[in-house]
Amino acid sequence: MEKQQRIVIVGGGVAGLEIATSLGRHWRRRQGAPSITLIDSDSAHVWKPMLHTIAAGTRDISQQQTTYIAQAHSAGFAYQPGELCGLDREAREVELAELRAPDGRLLVPARRLGYDALVLAVGSEANDFGTPGVTEHCYKIDSRRLADAFNREVRLRMLQCLAQESTLSIAIVGGGATGVELAAELVQLVEAAEAYGAQGLAARLSITLVEAGPRLLAAFPEDISVATRTRLQALGIKVMTDTRVNGADAEGFVLGDDSRLDATLKVWAAGIKAPDFLAGIAGLETNRSNQLVVLPTLQTTRDAHVYAVGDCSSLTLAGAERPLPATAQVAHQQARYLIRQLPRILRGESVADFAYHDFGALVSLGDYDAYGSLGKFGLFKGATIRGRLAQFSHVMLYRSHQARLYGFWRGGLLWLVDRLNSRLRAPIRLD
Repeated sequence: MEKQQRIVIVGGGVAGLEIATSLGRHWRRRQGAPSITLIDSDSAHVWKPMLHTIAAGTRDISQQQTTYIAQAHSAGFAYQPGELCGLDREAREVELAELRAPDGRLLVPARRLGYDALVLAVGSEANDFGTPGVTEHCYKIDSRRLADAFNREVRLRMLQCLAQESTLSIAIVGGGATGVELAAELVQLVEAAEAYGAQGLAARLSITLVEAGPRLLAAFPEDISVATRTRLQALGIKVMTDTRVNGADAEGFVLGDDSRLDATLKVWAAGIKAPDFLAGIAGLETNRSNQLVVLPTLQTTRDAHVYAVGDCSSLTLAGAERPLPATAQVAHQQARYLIRQLPRILRGESVADFAYHDFGALVSLGDYDAYGSLGKFGLFKGATIRGRLAQFSHVMLYRSHQARLYGFWRGGLLWLVDRLNSRLRAPIRLD
């Protein structure tokens, strides 16, 4: 009797959860089919491009999250809570750290899980580049837990601001999509709060967006960068470009010219790097951003049994000067590739290389506006869009992700529920 093959996926983000869901459904109830195990240290998934809305409180986290244990039951894979802390390539085992409760109690002991194919999809986090004080004094919104923690703090600070008639200043470092979208969502939060009776809040709150480069949204066409800056400034956000941050402390940021930017709440949304534990893990090849270098088959360069997808991987396509960007679009396309090719690889068949299609990028400024670039693929390549068309396109990205996780009909019902809730419930988190 042949041994059952084991596929272990570490990381339940866009790529990891889509792979586990699709392969779990593909092999469900098939005798002798490979087992699928998803490992994540969190208990639920939130689509990463939505984290800024969770951080601002303009979306309810309980409505937008997918719990891993429920998804595993529905799709036919196994879920194991845990955090990767080591990799034994010779034994083909992942090492998981122990899990402890907030009060220190041991919940799950350290353990090892064997694999025949290992997919690392642990995502990325903001890169503070070693800037002094950032770890101690700044919030990040790279995960569901971090976004929710910032939201709790910003609501407490807003209450304090109103009760004590004090001011609240928020500074966001990073003029990429995350920083830009978070700034706009915070304005939307304040407007909605005033509509619920928080009179005078807008006059007491200030938002500053800091970017080290010459313009916002450096990955977008320049006309989108200019339009975005103009719109943000019209919303009352102070935008500072060509401004480096040399340090952070309890009162704010120290800037490159030794001047200060005072801020009550500080958010670091600049840079991208893979988690630090990946740096040189088990002798695998990594770059300066801790990303695992992979071949066109998404296998790591030093181990054909280990794959890396999404933000934690680095793939430079033939003829390209730079690796693919760390975006949800790349993660999704790489997930689709592995969903198609992993069954063939496990059967010992040869597979085609991964091919990437640049469909452009979108940035949403909440209910105020949206902009999009149609990228380098398709009939209208290189064109830009804005307004309702861009907003609808941004919505469809999320709804497509939901449909891949839940199926077309259930995903459509979830969309309907969201639409009904938008009519029946408060537009911001008020608890």
